[in-house]
Amino acid sequence: MISLAFFKASFLLQFTIIASFLLAAYAGNFYQDVAQTFGDQRFKILEGGQLLTLSLDKTSGSGFQSKNEYLFGRFDMQLKLIPGNSAGTVATFYLSSQGQGHDEIDFEFLGNSSGQPYTVHTNVYAQGKGGREQRFRLWFDPTTSFHTYSIVWNPQRIIFLVDNIPIRVFNNQESNGVPYPKNQAMRVYCSLWNADDWATQGGLVKTDWTLAPFTVSYRNFNANGCVKVPGSSACGSTNSLNNDQAWQTQGLDAKGRNRIRWVQQKFMIYNYCSDATRFPQGFPSECRGSRF
Repeated sequence: MISLAFFKASFLLQFTIIASFLLAAYAGNFYQDVAQTFGDQRFKILEGGQLLTLSLDKTSGSGFQSKNEYLFGRFDMQLKLIPGNSAGTVATFYLSSQGQGHDEIDFEFLGNSSGQPYTVHTNVYAQGKGGREQRFRLWFDPTTSFHTYSIVWNPQRIIFLVDNIPIRVFNNQESNGVPYPKNQAMRVYCSLWNADDWATQGGLVKTDWTLAPFTVSYRNFNANGCVKVPGSSACGSTNSLNNDQAWQTQGLDAKGRNRIRWVQQKFMIYNYCSDATRFPQGFPSECRGSRF
């Protein structure tokens, strides 16, 4: 028989977890979950809070941020990108803290000329240091329908996913002296802006402003993570024994490893860990022995 002491211990463990974390899952309503950061009327919430659009013209782009800050979690957003000639534009979905030594986990979508594929740019900053770029082409047209882009961030690793297919993993290698984002809470940010000095073919192709305004659509924002309590360095407490908490220890199983190999073999177009010209004195320490 299971003893009363076991039940008491189990209850105490659950209470301790709940008292330490607010593991909240949001099947987002943009009115409730985000705040505009810039762009005036170029930021629009539609369909009762289920759809959000950002626009870019020659005067300004636009953007928003989550109202909550998070310390680890899984973050999903569906995007439909600019159709046709999107050269010079950058749409984003990323996590970031603030300050000089900030942490950041980036999805950036670099526009291109009509008929050319989008470039998905990923990067990880820890304690203010980035430069860990990997870039990919997509295996579908991201402008004709919505697709899901996800960031899993836990103490062991960061996983970037597209339609639940992993494309990149950044592992915690603090034991090798590599900084890892784990102490600073981050908000979710999304934006659309002009970067035609570098975004498309290294800045060779400029934004065609006769096609403006450019518009990106967002929907189905989901954040399942540890919500930071305002005014505290810790996460808050309440309600979520029933939430999906797989993100806390999520890694790659055999199927995930096969999928990420497929993506990186067929669709990766840049990996800083393979750029010998950039690192003539040797690759960064996190690149050594890294399979992904």
